[in-house]
Amino acid sequence: MGRTMPSANQYLIQEQDAFGQFRRALRRSDQLVLDALFAAARKHAAAIGYASHALPFEAALLAMLLEEHKEVLRLQQLVQDLSQE
Repeated sequence: MGRTMPSANQYLIQEQDAFGQFRRALRRSDQLVLDALFAAARKHAAAIGYASHALPFEAALLAMLLEEHKEVLRLQQLVQDLSQE
């Protein structure tokens, strides 16, 4: 019988726990940013679960990157709107 694979949410929690020592070595402000990156990845847990061709951490990183790029695009639009005023 095969092994049960953890859900994407469970995987992200395990990875965040595995990076515990790394997190503790960061400045407090950077710890909060790292926490926010993992929270951003959890927004896309369903998509991570469907990315079976990729390594789970690769899919998590892509989800984090997706959220960061959405923020860049939002800020670019804000700058453009402000410059047109």
